[in-house]
Amino acid sequence: MSEDAGLAAFVREHMRSVWAVELLLLLRRDPERCWPPADLVAELRASTNLVTDNLTAFERSGLAVCDDDGCWRYAPAAPALDALATRLEQAYRERPVAIINLIARPDPIQGLADAFKWRGDK
Repeated sequence: MSEDAGLAAFVREHMRSVWAVELLLLLRRDPERCWPPADLVAELRASTNLVTDNLTAFERSGLAVCDDDGCWRYAPAAPALDALATRLEQAYRERPVAIINLIARPDPIQGLADAFKWRGDK
């Protein structure tokens, strides 16, 4: 995965769990379909909170939109986001463990930066 720093950054920024990857790829399979959250919960066999939290994060990230009826669909705000989602889908299909490792392991550079943050509350 080191050969694709852009994809690694995308995963670290937007995919908080494997559930998030699965949800994004489900939405992406049929971009015209508008999914009620209950249908996504049933399809993924996930909790309502997990699905709604990820949908909200996707909306903030410009990956999905919610219509007036409360249904969700894949709608990348920029072609670059769609291209990254396409690369994510391919990488997850070919090398799922590499994607899972990106999600599970924190970014070492961010960890180093966090170590030097001054925390006045402690």
